[in-house]
Amino acid sequence: MAAVSNRKQDNMIAALLVAPAVITFLLIFAYPTLRMVAMSLTNAPLIGPGEWVGLDNYVRQLASAQLQKALANTLYFIVLTVIPGTFLALFIAMGINRLSGRTQMLVLACFFLPSILPVSVVTQIWTWIANMQYGVIQNVIGLFTGGRPLPVLRSPTYFMPSVAVVTIWWTIGFNILLFLAGLRSISPDVYEAAALDNANRWRVFSRITWPLIWPITALVLTLQLIAQFKIFAQPYLLGYFAHTPADAQSVVMSVIYDLAFKQNKGGEGAAVATILFVIILIASVLQYQFLRARGER
Repeated sequence: MAAVSNRKQDNMIAALLVAPAVITFLLIFAYPTLRMVAMSLTNAPLIGPGEWVGLDNYVRQLASAQLQKALANTLYFIVLTVIPGTFLALFIAMGINRLSGRTQMLVLACFFLPSILPVSVVTQIWTWIANMQYGVIQNVIGLFTGGRPLPVLRSPTYFMPSVAVVTIWWTIGFNILLFLAGLRSISPDVYEAAALDNANRWRVFSRITWPLIWPITALVLTLQLIAQFKIFAQPYLLGYFAHTPADAQSVVMSVIYDLAFKQNKGGEGAAVATILFVIILIASVLQYQFLRARGER
């Protein structure tokens, strides 16, 4: 009887400890998600009730050229940022890990400081940097164009790669911290054993470092995939400051913003948001499972 009583007491304490997180999840995530799905099946405005239309919003939006263009731009942006940004962060983290003392802290701070800036400040800084008249990056571009400035933020060809560069510069600090934590968790004894076997740097990386930090790599890739699917502020603000053509800066989140807040079509905006939610859910689960299976080989 005493054992049963203690088990009930433990279960009650555990339930009380978990309850705040569960309640917060239900109120902040689960309930709004269900409301979003319900709204997507109606022709409701952003605020207020609407009539049931079933899957009409989904059919209309999936056939929309605007959403198709936005989805293509979003996928292009993901290709430009997720894998390059992850491996660049790993390369930098390995370099920082070789440093020590104040030098290491100073270099790490230089890479991490941009991540604490608000997106409005980041986009304004890069608008100045890329300005065709006085932007410092135009001096670098001029080395390849014979001194001719290039409208990297106004050109539909260069706009999304430019947004990718800004995003990687802005967010890479957090990824570096994750990789540093993984690198520091590797026992020095492993590297000492490799040194006794006269293993070169590539062999040490490919046979020791890379397999041991693979779980961190899978985590960073998954987090980056989820974050970049939800890209909105960078292309919107950079496009606004640089007067970029609307098609070039269009992403899925901007379609949701346009439908819901500009056109007051809450039902159609909710339908696009639901489509994006399903895409992110499927893509992140498949990627994480693939990466985890690869890491277990």
